[in-house]
Amino acid sequence: MMRHSETHRTDRIGWLRAAVLGANDGIVSTASLVVGVAAAESNHNNIMIAGAAGMVAGAMSMAAGEYVSVSSQSDTENADIAREREELASTPIAELDELAAIYVERGLDEALARQVAQQLTAHDALGAHARDELGISEITTARPVQAALASAASFAVGATLPLAAAFFSPEKMISVIVTVLSLLFLALLGGVSANAGGAPVSNAVARVTFWGALAMAATAGIGMLFGVAA
Repeated sequence: MMRHSETHRTDRIGWLRAAVLGANDGIVSTASLVVGVAAAESNHNNIMIAGAAGMVAGAMSMAAGEYVSVSSQSDTENADIAREREELASTPIAELDELAAIYVERGLDEALARQVAQQLTAHDALGAHARDELGISEITTARPVQAALASAASFAVGATLPLAAAFFSPEKMISVIVTVLSLLFLALLGGVSANAGGAPVSNAVARVTFWGALAMAATAGIGMLFGVAA
């Protein structure tokens, strides 16, 4: 039997979400920090030190946050699977009925649903219940280490862009140049991530640039309000 070849994007959900979040946060956080410090009339050296420190702290924070949050999700999934394994061992008939009822709700008649449930149970009972009852599959299962590494690495990459812009900019023009280039970086990131996920590009670009501009405007305002001349 020939299989129809199709390309889907759901297998990218885990790492794509973490990578996009990390890169977006890296650009926005570092650019906002640089713009805020520059608005306080700090010198070029202090701006770069603040930006570099923000990049390192942010990358570590992203890694820790992703690892903890995704580990919590993974713990919940493992607990549900362990419970399901116990139920399959203690009440197999009830679990078979439950699986058949799920397929009836999805549109199969009772006889066919029962047959499908029996065959899937014989093949991989726990896998069938994890997928169809709990909604846990190989594609969407939580991967804490992968999420942590993807977030930290992408944050560092994202943060490098406004830092590089600040490094090569004249001191008096840092705020303007970093703001403009960071918004361009965010627009590009939004477009690339939307395309990778098969989502509308224009919506993603508008979303990330709006919130990026808002964040940089807020930190610039704080820098001008509380800053003093170096």
